[in-house]
Amino acid sequence: MNFSRSAVKQAVGDGLLSFPITDFDGDGRFDADSYRRRLEWFVSHDISAVFVAGGTGEFFNLSLDEYREIVRVAVETVDGKLPVIASAGLSVASGQAFAKAAEEAGADGILLMPPYLTECPQEGLVEYARRICDATELNVIYYNRGNGVLDAASVQALADRCPNLIGLKDGKGDIQLLNKIVKSVGERLVYVGGVPTAEIFAEAYLSIGVNTYSSAVFNFVPEMAVKFYKELRKGNREVVKQITNDFFIPFVDLRDRKAGYAVSLIKAGAEIIGRPAGSVRAPLTMPTSEEHQQLERLVGIAKQL
Repeated sequence: MNFSRSAVKQAVGDGLLSFPITDFDGDGRFDADSYRRRLEWFVSHDISAVFVAGGTGEFFNLSLDEYREIVRVAVETVDGKLPVIASAGLSVASGQAFAKAAEEAGADGILLMPPYLTECPQEGLVEYARRICDATELNVIYYNRGNGVLDAASVQALADRCPNLIGLKDGKGDIQLLNKIVKSVGERLVYVGGVPTAEIFAEAYLSIGVNTYSSAVFNFVPEMAVKFYKELRKGNREVVKQITNDFFIPFVDLRDRKAGYAVSLIKAGAEIIGRPAGSVRAPLTMPTSEEHQQLERLVGIAKQL
């Protein structure tokens, strides 16, 4: 780890968070050189932390060996400029193994993904998260989404049991639930907006004290993504409205055409701007040529905003 717990908590809680896609070559293998160049480009912008092998980075499609290499390359490339947060999850044993790999590679924390597949009772989710937290010295941010959604009481219970739990990332978009958690658990944790295309929720997040969010579109329109975040924080409602209407609403409409496009369109966008990262892995699929053209038009609009 390059950063103290308080420094990681501060970085994650206030500033634009970047989630790079993972680079694959023409044969679908991890491309370390391309990934290194991507991260060098990322950290040249005004961001506060880098989340590698996350949802946008296809964590769910990576082997443990690939993951280990991805985190190693990321830590080496970012070189202490910003905290590097990797992912863990799937099962208790898998989550512990991923957390150990991230720790050995020098990451500053993990984003704890939901357990795989099955619906879970609240006490089971708390135990799942607790056992992974207890297996690592790394800072942990719990990703509240899918079949792993904790209620406010469970978040409090987990925070009480795990001193290395520093944050909660919302992936559900239930503002009522999130507000309950923020108000009841309070400053013990930092809170991150994390629904797909989180900018569409950014104003609602900010209204309940969630100051930051994960930006996937940063992968292909970084200047606009940073501008949107800064103008939102300034309270410049006209600029926020314009960018939302001109870019984010049509982007979300395009994203909602097919499951998985929250990742696939990001890879397509990276290709459009000349920073290709290969195709997504199955079970995801890449956009059609018509959808690709629509995304190209949106990229052109973003450059003018």
